[in-house]
Amino acid sequence: MVLQRRLADKRSGGPASLAVPGMTDPAVITSLHEAFLVAAQLSAPPLLAALVAGVVISLLQAVTQINEATIVFLPKMAAVAGTLMIMGSFLLGTLSQFAHEIFTAMIHVG
Repeated sequence: MVLQRRLADKRSGGPASLAVPGMTDPAVITSLHEAFLVAAQLSAPPLLAALVAGVVISLLQAVTQINEATIVFLPKMAAVAGTLMIMGSFLLGTLSQFAHEIFTAMIHVG
């Protein structure tokens, strides 16, 4: 990408150009795409655990005819906490790998 200065070059009288080493549009789009994929990978396990716990508790409430909204909160919280304990190392590895790739790309860009 070449930027043009509004100030004239002293010798030629024309506009000077600065070559800016930076990320190209496809590189930015690829980085954003990878960021969205990592965000989905990190958020999917706890969200799915909360979804399953909510559906199971709702079915139990429908069968027993207990309609209390606060009963669902504790099992959902336990399901999310359990999922994070079980999947924590995978999630941390995914996040650290993505951060390493992004910081390596920053070094190469300048």
